[in-house]
Amino acid sequence: MIRFATPADIPAIHQLIVELAIYEKEPDAVKATHADLDRALFGERPVAECVLAEQDGQPVGLALFFTNFSTWTGKPGLYLEDLFVQPTARGSGTGKALLAHLAQICVARGYSRFEWSVLDWNTPAIGFYTSLGAKLMDGWTVMRLDGDALSKLAGTGDGNDRD
Repeated sequence: MIRFATPADIPAIHQLIVELAIYEKEPDAVKATHADLDRALFGERPVAECVLAEQDGQPVGLALFFTNFSTWTGKPGLYLEDLFVQPTARGSGTGKALLAHLAQICVARGYSRFEWSVLDWNTPAIGFYTSLGAKLMDGWTVMRLDGDALSKLAGTGDGNDRD
């Protein structure tokens, strides 16, 4: 079963994000608190949405996403920030069901694109995504500003800021 998350799901969402970080070899990377997730997903101006996959009434997977915008198509798109399925639920169709659910949201909302990033070492995920018809965007490299570099460019720090 796939359903939209509710505020009561924040602890499960946080746990699945921690499990994703461990899978991606970044076990200490999660800084988000329950309050951060509640504000982002259910606050006055939510900036993201989340759907959960359940088996036997327990969350076993999540897809956390937000809207982006294509200036070329003049339409919004859906950007999948995180997709995670617990190891015990892998191979059961849960990942495909989560992605199909998001594709249905895209179509229903009139979005022109459904995009996400995948780590280049994650060959099982790349194979799974391409089997669904997704294509690698050759020629594109993800860029990121955060921490000290973000503060410095914003003019709010001297480059010595700490997270």
